[in-house]
Formats: sequence, structure tokens, C-alpha cells
Amino acid sequence: MAPMRAVFVFVKTELGHVTDVANRIAEVESFSEAFSISGEYDLLVKLYIDDVDNIGRLVEKQIHPIPHIRETHTILTFEAFQNR
Repeated sequence: MAPMRAVFVFVKTELGHVTDVANRIAEVESFSEAFSISGEYDLLVKLYIDDVDNIGRLVEKQIHPIPHIRETHTILTFEAFQNR
């Protein structure tokens, strides 16, 4: 089995719905954590997936249908670096 890969999804919500959207995204099986952020997007969501080829379907089927999401931007990761 391949190691889990982190995927980040920037999420833009309709005004006044950041908390509602974050709580719904937290129900997604691959969810790790979410942060409210400043800038163009409202949330930064961290997911862990075992099959990067299915990330498009995951976002399309499990995140896009959540009410009050206006836009998403997905970033795949390659390697994690940590303090030793």
C-alpha cells in the first residue's frame, strides 16, 4: 500500500458561511484539518489520500457539493520536510 499523501485544498465560500463549510468538510473521510485564512480564499483544508489519481473525484464528489462553496483550488504535495 502506498503511503498517504497530503493534499491541500483552498476553498472560497459565500459570505458568512466559512464555519458551516469547514464543519461539513470535516466530515469528509480523508479530512485532516482546516484553517481559516486571509487572502483570496477563506479556508485551507488538509486532506490525506492514498491514491492521488482519485483526488479529482474526491473533490468533485465530496467537497464541491457542499453548500456555499464558490470555488476551490487543489494543490498536490510531493515530499514533506520536518525538523529533526
